[in-house]
Amino acid sequence: MLPSLRPVLERIAFKAGSPASSRGLKTLKIGLIPGDGIGKEVIPTGRQVLEALPVEDGLKFQFVDLIAGFECFKATGVALPEETVKLLQEECDGALFGAVSSPTTKVVGYSSPIVALRKKLGLYANVRPVKSVGDDRPVDMVIVRENTEDLYVKEEKIWTLEDGSKVAEAIKRITEKASYNIGKVAFDLAVQRGASRAASAIPTLHPNGPIVTITHKSNVLSTTDGLFRETVRKVYEHNKDKYEAVQVQEQIVDSMVYRMFREPEIFDVVVAPNLYGDILSDGAAALVGSLGVIPSANVGDTFVIGEPCHGSAPDIEGKNIANPIATIRSTALMLEFMGYAKPAARIHAAVDAHMVEKKLSTPDLGGSATTMQVTEDIIKRL
Repeated sequence: MLPSLRPVLERIAFKAGSPASSRGLKTLKIGLIPGDGIGKEVIPTGRQVLEALPVEDGLKFQFVDLIAGFECFKATGVALPEETVKLLQEECDGALFGAVSSPTTKVVGYSSPIVALRKKLGLYANVRPVKSVGDDRPVDMVIVRENTEDLYVKEEKIWTLEDGSKVAEAIKRITEKASYNIGKVAFDLAVQRGASRAASAIPTLHPNGPIVTITHKSNVLSTTDGLFRETVRKVYEHNKDKYEAVQVQEQIVDSMVYRMFREPEIFDVVVAPNLYGDILSDGAAALVGSLGVIPSANVGDTFVIGEPCHGSAPDIEGKNIANPIATIRSTALMLEFMGYAKPAARIHAAVDAHMVEKKLSTPDLGGSATTMQVTEDIIKRL
């Protein structure tokens, strides 16, 4: 089962949810943003799982249907409506985001709505657990990706030289504040994972204590990646009493890719700037079978959005074969960061039991099951 991530951000003070009902259940209002492609097929599975949680978990849910994405842009001229942002900020306790079909060529006026949401809601950390289940290759790592800057600030320009050739340029921005924030998330998470393992009788891949691996390219980008590396190390230096059990390691990003595929079992918590974290976390999905099983949580001080790591997959859209597991696990991560560890653990256990049995798998994992068949099997296991 994925370890609980709930306690790792001591600064987080999420909304407490709506007042308890007469039955003693706390009502949480969850925003649902399917986005594009298979997002419209998998986000409903997250809702179904939440609605299927037993009464003993003490929660009930209301849902707010919201729009964003490239299809929204084509229909309205806006990829992320202000109304969507406003409802998330004012009415929702958490949210689920499906997928977005961002074009690979420039479209005037369009920019990724999930990137914009991360900035508008202050969701500076993207937390992506990658864990094998059953007899798969042993993997148990969490990639902690800075979520708001680096090359993703999208400050680009292009111009033409006198000889008629074009030059394109992009800004890579690294700030001390963002690097410190993401470093603290990584070290807090490492401490929590270490404590969870110490309290468990289950054998661990990391018996000598938690490890944080700082990933960068400061041998070439000595100013930008150099600042990231130095700042994350400052987090450790400033809090040695708190993080004394944590081993600190470093990997140049190209070496990190090589070692992650060759010996993934050596990694525990990996912290990286935005671009490297994006690439590493998608690549790590190959270690456990498919992007369709990898969850993530976009986390800030006051809000969290669960988001499956796969894209909009237009080639399988509408075929009822999209893997719902990444969304269902992201739903559990959302609950964990909101402070509801018990129902989150229940969801993780149901998913793990489903995956260990291997009777129903969607095509990305070599099976022929449908989205709904997998979802229904997991719900039965709740």
